[in-house]
Amino acid sequence: MDDDKELPHTIGWLRAILTAAVIVVVGIAVLVYGANAVLTTHGKTRSSLVGIVTPLFFVVLLAMAWALRQLQRRKMI
Repeated sequence: MDDDKELPHTIGWLRAILTAAVIVVVGIAVLVYGANAVLTTHGKTRSSLVGIVTPLFFVVLLAMAWALRQLQRRKMI
């Protein structure tokens, strides 16, 4: 058996559950309430607001996925 090999970093169940809860809450807040805040602004037509919010939603979703991957790579989650 090699002593040079490191065991994979593991996190406990409590940390995993808390991390998942925080990720879900932040995701809902940013994606749902953020999009709603943009849609409820006045002075633009509904179709122009939808045209702004739809790509913005997916850009933020992809940014969150990238950030989660970076945290996973650093073994923080």
